[in-house]
Amino acid sequence: MKLEEVNTRTKEAVDFLVAALESGHSEVLTTYLGAMAKFHTYSFGNIMLIARQKPDATNVAGLRAWNSLGRFVKRGEKGIFILAPMIGKKHNEETKADADKKSNGEARLYGFRAVYVFDITQTEGKELPTLTEVNGHVSGYRERLFKFVESRSVELSFSERIAPAKGLSHGGKITLLSGMQPAEEFSTLVHEIAHEMLHRGERRTLTTKQVRETEAEAVAFVVCQSVGLQNGTASQDYIQLWHGDANLLRESLEAVQQTAVVILGGIAPEPAALAAAA
Repeated sequence: MKLEEVNTRTKEAVDFLVAALESGHSEVLTTYLGAMAKFHTYSFGNIMLIARQKPDATNVAGLRAWNSLGRFVKRGEKGIFILAPMIGKKHNEETKADADKKSNGEARLYGFRAVYVFDITQTEGKELPTLTEVNGHVSGYRERLFKFVESRSVELSFSERIAPAKGLSHGGKITLLSGMQPAEEFSTLVHEIAHEMLHRGERRTLTTKQVRETEAEAVAFVVCQSVGLQNGTASQDYIQLWHGDANLLRESLEAVQQTAVVILGGIAPEPAALAAAA
């Protein structure tokens, strides 16, 4: 599959979102952001494809992966189309001439191929093992988020004086309102670190304050949903903010997804902690 076809597939998914928002269906944006939370290890394009084809998907895998877990796709179920990269090695002339160095070829992307995954609701069989359930509390994520903020060289402090604001970020410094509940504090801190990551460079001059607030809120929504916290719907109308420009909408959502992925990677439990919880 050529790159043009790949772009066409993902463009169709974004265009569907644009059309839905223009028609007043802001819940579709919530569905797309929810997909980012559930499938944050997938590429932006594949997240868009999954959300477009099966908005209620929660856990997807290929046929062989499900079979290895003792689950089997139900008869008549239709797969969810996504794209898998085709990676190979490119050998230069010197490498080709030297048989001893053939394994040192440079890995390169040759293209993409269509693959199909299935949601857990499309399968039956053994119950999947669960590691941890957050169930509305921050359960260790709060402390790891503090460490992540510190690792970004951002200074964190608390104050009652910023009320009624819950959080402020200003050039490498974040101030949170004292006395918030842990879940609210977590969501607010994700919002503010998103500002620090997204809006301290060139992007700040290219966006309005309303766009910056919406993007930070969308990052907080994705991260909180991913760790099991319920926060706002983040259903503000992106398409109005971007004056109906689908390309700018896509760039904005991709920036949200990439920022959320970095934060989620930084606050993920250590492998040893996961093993102990299993």
